Amino acid sequence: MVSDKKSAQIYAYEYIRDRMLDGTYKGGMKVVEERLADEIGVSRTPIREAIRRLEQEGLIKDKHIYDPTVQDLINIYEMRILVESFAAQKAAKHMTPETLKELKNTLKESRKAQSKNIYAANQRFHDLIAGECRNPKMIEILEKVRTVFYLFSLKLDIYKRPQLLDEHEEIYKAIEERNEELAGELMANHLRNDRDFTLEELSAVSGK
Repeated sequence: MVSDKKSAQIYAYEYIRDRMLDGTYKGGMKVVEERLADEIGVSRTPIREAIRRLEQEGLIKDKHIYDPTVQDLINIYEMRILVESFAAQKAAKHMTPETLKELKNTLKESRKAQSKNIYAANQRFHDLIAGECRNPKMIEILEKVRTVFYLFSLKLDIYKRPQLLDEHEEIYKAIEERNEELAGELMANHLRNDRDFTLEELSAVSGK
């Protein structure tokens, strides 16, 4: 059992969150403090604090593991298109040669990765660009929806979308060439294509 109160809260938070993200705790599962306390080996207090933190992140709602809806997905993409297209414009203007090199490396990593292993490189690509918006509030919003978005990737192999990596290459080139308008347009189109593909996949899975 974890004895230190703060350590126990952090451990409980990470334990629950990790099992949400690896699919062990399915969307819609009821969160029961007593059961989690027994499973994790801590008291109910750190469990309660961990749940509160996960509620703030939008991962637990009404004492249930959050199960994103199609409308949630649409809303997330709407927000991402606005923020990330703006960030891509800023990246074309401000990104340093060092960060450009790191951005290019994510493209190489994505080409070598398989299926959902592409997630990390893909996320790094978007994070590097998002950071260039130089707006802490925008970055905070993107970080909050990132985990919610990841819950969709547990249901679908969204990284098999055709042209996904080619579009990343085009965005990178626009940023490298300091073409602000084109970088923003390419990012917006890239995210619209992501959205449309994911909605089609969800429709196929649900049989609608």
